[in-house]
Amino acid sequence: MNKGYSFTRRIILVVALVMLSLTGWSQLVHAQAASIDPQAEKILRRMTDYLGSLKQFSLRTQVTLEDLLDSGHRIDYDISANVIISRPNQLRAERRGDVIEQTFYYDGKSLTLHSGSEKVYATEPAPGTIEELLDYARESLGLIIPASDLVYRNAFQLLMQDVNFATIVGKAVISGVKCDHLLFSRPGVDFQVWVAEGGRPLPYKYVVTDRVTPARISVSTVMSNWNVAPAMANAGFKFVAPKGTKPITFLRQDKSSGSSR
Repeated sequence: MNKGYSFTRRIILVVALVMLSLTGWSQLVHAQAASIDPQAEKILRRMTDYLGSLKQFSLRTQVTLEDLLDSGHRIDYDISANVIISRPNQLRAERRGDVIEQTFYYDGKSLTLHSGSEKVYATEPAPGTIEELLDYARESLGLIIPASDLVYRNAFQLLMQDVNFATIVGKAVISGVKCDHLLFSRPGVDFQVWVAEGGRPLPYKYVVTDRVTPARISVSTVMSNWNVAPAMANAGFKFVAPKGTKPITFLRQDKSSGSSR
């Protein structure tokens, strides 16, 4: 038997094994439809409880936003961010990517969005906690922050609302860390989360998929460089406008939609 034939045969065997595994997984998912694995729920709760207990933390995120062009072609936009949070009311996030270059500043009193490339900034009075800020940014200003669901202190209740299916997919290594891969589903939305094994059950990847549209568009966030005791002295939560930077106003979501808020 020549080496080329042997290599080809091995490839065929590997593909066959993968197909058998996928078939088995498909049958398993079908058998577990409309059910919640208590162990998956337990791991998610452990992760949200731990993250919610942290007074301060910082991390790096890499977000991939899927989109569908009018031509029918799917493309991805990538955004990286360095995030630092101090509960209950301080946050800074520096975001850079294909379609965005901006920094968020929140000091417990105001929210500022600064674009260094365009030399402009917008500032709004803000609520007194991070959770209230995230609600306000989404509902009033139309600012969606990927993976912000995980930051809420009551994240477990929010994530499990209307969930009708939950399972442990298996194990995976994300950013060099071995994780439990979990899948949850609610009407119209699937979300997956990869939670680190061991004493610090931090999330290392989070994927939300829209099941309503045929395109099944997803937002994926990979998290790395976790620091649960970051230096806060020079965190810079309060925005100071650089010389030559012009103030502008937010295009408010609530006013454009007719909300009275």
